[in-house]
Amino acid sequence: MPALAPIVVIPARLRSNRLPGKALAEINGRPMVVHVFERACAAGVGPVVVATDAPEIARAVEAAGGKATLTRPDHACGSDRVGEAVRTLDPQGRYDAVINLQGDQPFLPDGALKAALALLDDPSVDIGTLACPARPEDADDPNAVKLVGASLAPHRLRALYFTRAPAPYGEGPRVKHIGVYAFRRAALARFVALPPSPLELRERLEQLRALEAGMRIDAALLDKASPSVDTERDLRALRAAAREKDAK
Repeated sequence: MPALAPIVVIPARLRSNRLPGKALAEINGRPMVVHVFERACAAGVGPVVVATDAPEIARAVEAAGGKATLTRPDHACGSDRVGEAVRTLDPQGRYDAVINLQGDQPFLPDGALKAALALLDDPSVDIGTLACPARPEDADDPNAVKLVGASLAPHRLRALYFTRAPAPYGEGPRVKHIGVYAFRRAALARFVALPPSPLELRERLEQLRALEAGMRIDAALLDKASPSVDTERDLRALRAAAREKDAK
């Protein structure tokens, strides 16, 4: 099977529901979206572009030497925004894999994007994603999305469901989802052609649209998560961790 040619697209919008303006929130003097862009470039997977509905975000990325493209403001989710960006940037279809790296992952672990992309080596997988062991405090936190999956091999799961609720039921370990999606180009085209699904709307989780449509999502299980930013508290903690890291 020939190697896939990937592109990394970072969807970023200014009017985030839980933390408005978080893409431009400063961490160590630079906007968060710039940190995410630089981590994606350092991964060496493929070209990186930020897809946004906000000229302010585009200007911040371009000022840091990055590439940004403007998209419509009315997309239902980040993957829909990524789909528009890819159609605009690559109408010829040169890239047959698309990595959606969500813009609240400024310190993603080394090798994470390659791990998600490697899941597409299995031709039956439509979308590769990432997960890690959940912490006890994640169980009742709706911002910590839980992945319910079937173990296929060490460090690999097949996703059966995603939820903000404590799941699966009962005692035992839980798995936390990490906001990265490696789509086959055809799978992304199919995804964005579908309307938001009932479970997607109920849980506010875009990946459920794919599962409800019968698409297969596998997850690479990392040892731990990088901090993501969903709330003001997350942002304060991330800023403190970044200052502490710089002080060492």
